[in-house]
Amino acid sequence: MTSGDAATGGSAAGGGSAAGGQVPVTLYTRPGCPYCFRLRFGLRRRRIAFSEVNIWTDPEAAAAVRAVADGNETVPTVHVAGEWLVNPGAATVARLARR
Repeated sequence: MTSGDAATGGSAAGGGSAAGGQVPVTLYTRPGCPYCFRLRFGLRRRRIAFSEVNIWTDPEAAAAVRAVADGNETVPTVHVAGEWLVNPGAATVARLARR
């Protein structure tokens, strides 16, 4: 999967690479999604670094989301620690990211 239109979520201090003691987190989103906004905010508050992929501009990302969301393009969808989470809370993502 590419992240051609990936935005850097990063921690509160910035930067998109995984912080020490954290596994990579990829957030699949689309523009204007209020649930995506809320999750981004929660992850930044918890200082969880993440990369972001817009499923409207990345067909492979959209297909990956459909594959784990019963054929729907439900966002936010997150890939973290080898797991796919559809519309998770920030606390759940943070717990998995810090395993």
